[in-house]
Amino acid sequence: MNAVILAVLVMVALSLARVSVVFALVVGALVGGLVGGLSLEQTLDAFNEGVGGGAQVALAYATLGAFAVAISRSGLPDMLANRLITLLGKETTAAHQARVKMLLLTAVLLVAISSQNAIPVHIAFIPVLIPPLLTVMNRLRLDRRAVACALTFGLTAPYMLLPVGFGAIFLNDILLANLNSAGEPLGLEITRGMVPMAMAIPVGGMALGLIVALLWSYRRPRDYQAQDIAANVSEAHAPAKPHMLGLVMSGVAIVAALGLQLYSGSMILGGLVGIGLLSMGGIFKWREADDLFTSGMRMMALIGFIMISAAGFAEVMKTTGEIDALVSGAFAIFGDNRGLAALVMLLVGLFITLGIGSSFSTIPIIAAIFVPLAVQFGFSPMATVVLVGTAAALGDAGSPASDSTLGPTSGLNVDRQHDHMWDSVVPTFLHYNIPLVGFGWLAAMML
Repeated sequence: MNAVILAVLVMVALSLARVSVVFALVVGALVGGLVGGLSLEQTLDAFNEGVGGGAQVALAYATLGAFAVAISRSGLPDMLANRLITLLGKETTAAHQARVKMLLLTAVLLVAISSQNAIPVHIAFIPVLIPPLLTVMNRLRLDRRAVACALTFGLTAPYMLLPVGFGAIFLNDILLANLNSAGEPLGLEITRGMVPMAMAIPVGGMALGLIVALLWSYRRPRDYQAQDIAANVSEAHAPAKPHMLGLVMSGVAIVAALGLQLYSGSMILGGLVGIGLLSMGGIFKWREADDLFTSGMRMMALIGFIMISAAGFAEVMKTTGEIDALVSGAFAIFGDNRGLAALVMLLVGLFITLGIGSSFSTIPIIAAIFVPLAVQFGFSPMATVVLVGTAAALGDAGSPASDSTLGPTSGLNVDRQHDHMWDSVVPTFLHYNIPLVGFGWLAAMML
């Protein structure tokens, strides 16, 4: 068996068996490296080399965790929850709750979409926005898996379709550039306008999956234990009684943290400035900063270590050289069957992205191989865009190591009632990857 497939299968199987995702990634990397012909020493060297690539992301998560703890100390979460409950009214009929749930899910979805383009902060908004809303979600008996699906759709679909913000990076700087680089010797030329048009059909499949998730799969009420979210996040300190200066500084800190991230591109710097402003507002004393960071790191520790381990896993897979062998071996069985060729391209992309956890990192790996094969099988330029773009996006939603699933978990699991694998990874995998394969294949055959 190909080392990449075996490594991903081991990683996913262990994760689904509720083994720690960090442990699953390490074991999967070891299995993939050894089966791929590397010695134990070479495997560990490659893993250690890749680990450094995830350190910055892990530190950013820890800083955002500390910022979220500081926000919870201000009393703002309780105030927001009480205000929302008041605005919802006292009516508790099933029809009223259904309307409120849909309004809340729509609001979360729109914020997630805007985080990719209008206000490109990516996942930085989740630890700030979602924990204060958990109390309201519990009162509404809202299934958090629906919220995870809404967040993941908002984090992935916009960059696949809209060439602004992160979409400009994915569609123009990475996908278009790699397609033209690989296609130039073959006479293949793809224009900027082709890319979003070609990706519209696969994204339509994701939209269908979102509708199914919200209106059918997770529409039934689900009960969660009522907990003090602020106390759960920071057990060492009770939330402060809300006061005007603290609430004003909380709002200023949130705006400043997100704005500074936009300006500097650094979640770490934005989080640190936000924490500093909250200290100035009297939310906590500066000498308590160590405890604050400890609480924040404890809340985000799992997410950070998963990102670090995923970077090491990806480096081992690249070092084995088995990704090239996976692609070439898969195409050896096609003959001249274009339909089967398109399907295998998509499935290969799914396996690669599931392991690496990033569609942005997958395109450079597969474009140089997929483009000549697409030309050889007679696929049009638009179909080639669909095949490479969809193959890369497959697995981003639904990967245990993707920030598109880790981000939602970081906000929804603050009170330890949202399992990363079964409540974020599996629902998003089922509702987005299956439609992406079907609609991506259909688009490749039609265009």
